[in-house]
Amino acid sequence: MILGLMIFFSGTLSLLFVRKHYLMSLLSLEFMILSLFYMNFNFLEFFYFDFYFLIIFLVLGVCEGVLGLSLIVYLVRKNSLDYVDTISLC
Repeated sequence: MILGLMIFFSGTLSLLFVRKHYLMSLLSLEFMILSLFYMNFNFLEFFYFDFYFLIIFLVLGVCEGVLGLSLIVYLVRKNSLDYVDTISLC
């Protein structure tokens, strides 16, 4: 369980350090989703529960990743870069 928490907090730190680049922040979010999956798997395995929740969790994680990638593709086609600093809100 401590390993899962260390992985989650390292994903959080990487998200804070690369917050200006969309693709790297999306990768760190996926890293955090995988660490949550690992912790849920260990919890459900310890108490001998079924793993149906994990399938739903993975499906939602994939949907989050696809939505993020589609937003990145839209921003790259619109602005030619995927950096936050180059995008103006006006």
